Amino acid sequence: MKRDWQETITVAADVALVGIAVTIASVPLVTAGAALRTGSSAVHAIAIGEKVDLRAMGRLFAASLLRGALATAAAAGCALLLVFNVGAVAAGRVPGGSPALAGTVAAAAILLAIGMLGVVRLGRDTSPSGWRDALRWAGRTAWRQPGAAAAVAGVPAVAAALAAFVPVTTPLLVGYALYGAHAVCARFVRSAEPA
Repeated sequence: MKRDWQETITVAADVALVGIAVTIASVPLVTAGAALRTGSSAVHAIAIGEKVDLRAMGRLFAASLLRGALATAAAAGCALLLVFNVGAVAAGRVPGGSPALAGTVAAAAILLAIGMLGVVRLGRDTSPSGWRDALRWAGRTAWRQPGAAAAVAGVPAVAAALAAFVPVTTPLLVGYALYGAHAVCARFVRSAEPA
């Protein structure tokens, strides 16, 4: 669907507002998973040209709190383990040197791709069982379509780099990263299943 400049500005503003809302809702940390799922669902609605139903988003956020907290804890655990591994390899405390560091970075990229694919899937599927199904779908998609998975992983990597240069834009970049992940999935991910 081709948009004129006014629609493009409206979409950009809406996506930025979603990013701000997701950032604020993620402040308690245990709500980050629910906030990401709800933000992904809102971005999906924006991307396909629908209105965002705030009541439905509130219900989705509330319904996603428990599973989202578990997902946040799992993601935080993986991130801490990866940071510890990179630190240990870079400091020379474990053998392996550059190959071990490259392997750890590759594992981080794969996990990031699976995580972002899962977030996109959760934004498109709001059923309660969506969390498990989203991770299964994301893992299969990353295995079958590594190029598409790498493109999806690149979206938050670019957003993180931009946020490092201009930290005040971080809340906006959250929304744009979600939108970018949805756009990349729509363009590159081929699947017989609903994505």
